[in-house]
Amino acid sequence: MPTYKETHRRSLADRDAFWREQAALVDWHAPFERVLDYARPPFSRWFVGGRTNLCHNAIDRHLATRGDQAALVYLSTETDESRRYTFRELHAEVNRFAGVLKELGVGRGDRVLIYMPMIPEAAFAMLACVRVGAIHSVVFGGFAAASLATRIDDARPKAMVTADAGMRGGKPVPYKHLVDESLRLAKYPPAAVVIVDRRLDRDMPRVAGRDLDYAALRAQHMDARVPCEWLESSEPSYILYTSGTTGKPKGVQRDTGGYAVALASSMRSIFCVQPGETMFTTSDIGWVVGHSYIIYAPLINGSTTIMYEGLPIRPDPAIWWRIVEEHRVRTMFSSPTAIRVLKKQDPAFMRKHDLSSLEYLFLAGEPLDEPTARWASESLGVAIVDNYWQTETGWPILSAQPGIEQTPRKFGSPSFPVVGYDVRLLHEATGEEVGANEKGVLTIAPPLPPGCMTTVWGDDERFVRTYFSTFRDKPFYSTFDWATRDDDGYYFVLGRTDDVINVAGHRLGTREIEEAVQAHPGVAEVAVVGVADQVKGQVPVAFAVVKDPARVATPQDAAAMRKEVMDTVDRQLGAIARPGQVHFVTLLPKTRSGKLLRRSIQALAEGRDPGDLTTIEDPGALEQIRAALAAR
Repeated sequence: MPTYKETHRRSLADRDAFWREQAALVDWHAPFERVLDYARPPFSRWFVGGRTNLCHNAIDRHLATRGDQAALVYLSTETDESRRYTFRELHAEVNRFAGVLKELGVGRGDRVLIYMPMIPEAAFAMLACVRVGAIHSVVFGGFAAASLATRIDDARPKAMVTADAGMRGGKPVPYKHLVDESLRLAKYPPAAVVIVDRRLDRDMPRVAGRDLDYAALRAQHMDARVPCEWLESSEPSYILYTSGTTGKPKGVQRDTGGYAVALASSMRSIFCVQPGETMFTTSDIGWVVGHSYIIYAPLINGSTTIMYEGLPIRPDPAIWWRIVEEHRVRTMFSSPTAIRVLKKQDPAFMRKHDLSSLEYLFLAGEPLDEPTARWASESLGVAIVDNYWQTETGWPILSAQPGIEQTPRKFGSPSFPVVGYDVRLLHEATGEEVGANEKGVLTIAPPLPPGCMTTVWGDDERFVRTYFSTFRDKPFYSTFDWATRDDDGYYFVLGRTDDVINVAGHRLGTREIEEAVQAHPGVAEVAVVGVADQVKGQVPVAFAVVKDPARVATPQDAAAMRKEVMDTVDRQLGAIARPGQVHFVTLLPKTRSGKLLRRSIQALAEGRDPGDLTTIEDPGALEQIRAALAAR
């Protein structure tokens, strides 16, 4: 068997032959004419001319050989409900949903926005969209109406799919009123809203002619048989929004054929899951991990996927391990934040169930610290595999690849570049490659491999400007993360180079949060920074200048104002973006040219040296930051 190094070298040196072999893992309705078209850098087109369909590869092609095997297992500790769908049953449900979409006039290239809790109907909706050639855009249920409206206006969906409510911690989280408000705010609201009723009052307000009941629509399409729309490989499959350093979220656009091939390849080389085996990914479908490794990759692979609605500590902190035991899970995928939450619980819960089926626990989303990785490995007695990637890439950039070779793993390191990725560490100022154990910006020499984003939705120029313009003479893709590489070639990811905060694996732009804080009429100016947190990795902390200092003159006044600011952020972005702390100051530290010294503020908040301050306009501003932090 070839070694990892040999395989990785070949994936770069003989790119066409390597990816042609991987492409055999999926079905093609029409064969591709070229493996890669890179005539217009940095835009890549993979498997040019090939026609395929994600839904066909995820469901239809398995019906003859494993139609009665479990495809999707839904488990909810929020409602004590479970449902199991074989590939044949999943095929029927997706066809019914596809029939509904077709009745609404949704077809090839149309967008459908999905704002759903973790329920099977969300998976049906995603798969039905790609079945008919529509482009889905799933929005995480934690976002508020204003954020939802922004995504509606950017994607301009023809239809929207939502639910009356989600559930968290045993309590309903209403969705419908947020949808109504977002459509009131949106400039380009969809003509139809399909509502999946589950948990709240079925007499909730509905807009006549717009709001449609899914149960009634499904009943009309029980015997629907909707053929797959065969898309050219480069046609979009979905848009997934991610935060950036500007206030406007970026719509990451994913292709069809390249994504299918990348996921199929990764299931064998990285995650080591065979057809018929079970994978349990604890993410949400609103994030890229949920797209790739709850929905598409396991099903494309012919594996069983578990869709879990609930918390890792409810009804008790052993719930995940009970699921592993009962469903004979082979590979599990979660986040460092979740493991740090479990680390605070009685360790007996980690050993309460039979985990003999579990071979690997993959962790990604934010840097995995060595103590947490070691604790998880020792507590569970399974291999812990740290891996690193982004919404933009759709699948791992750095990871051990045990399906190729069982290389030794180092706690705290996501090991090596994944096949297809030409990873370079570049000096921030010179753009030259750094040496061993030197900090550099983690970049990827183009072309990006299959499965990565193909552009920013509707904005090719932003795609180039954002991701390929960091280094003038090297148009490499920038991850905007610092990293080092040790003498053995292992990578260690250190954190962001830009103003994006990683909160429990969820990327939030400081600019977005600042704009939400400034939506409060009493706030004149604000700086938001990401501050290290033992559980979540980072939390946003805000330093605000109020228009009327009397509003925060006493501790009681400041507390009331602080609550108002946090409530404003909740309304603008959702509780996910709520600052961990809000401090009030009379001025913010800036350079004489007016640039906000965010890194210096962040350093003070983390107890570090604020660095070179020779360009600061008023040193008293930093003293205010110090005083505010000391008083917390």
